[in-house]
Amino acid sequence: MKLDRTGIILYTLNYKSCVNFYEHILNLQKMFEGENLTCFEFGNAYLLVELDDEYKGIETKTERFKTCLRLNVPNVKEVAENLISKNVKVDYQEHTWGTIAKFQDPDGNLCAFKDSQKFEKQIADYKIKQL
Repeated sequence: MKLDRTGIILYTLNYKSCVNFYEHILNLQKMFEGENLTCFEFGNAYLLVELDDEYKGIETKTERFKTCLRLNVPNVKEVAENLISKNVKVDYQEHTWGTIAKFQDPDGNLCAFKDSQKFEKQIADYKIKQL
């Protein structure tokens, strides 16, 4: 499998505070931002800080802790079908902002494939807006 980029998604309830922390305290370079997400350069990878909009307010703090290992690939559908053929449960989703396929590793950690083309477009569009 060819990986184009890798990244970590940090789901947070304190979105604005986290964005401020990574941008102004750690001085990470912003790659792009959306309504409830901000993407930073993170070495040769990226850190995507995203509002946790699935939190119901009933989980304890340790139950709520969420990250996602993101792997950008040229063809999400192809790699998702490959996982499904190996009996891995995959949540395949197509959105206007891109295609993702979420799945869990054997320990229950969330992982996701994302289409490279739309991700790179988000970065390019953001850079154009900054000019």
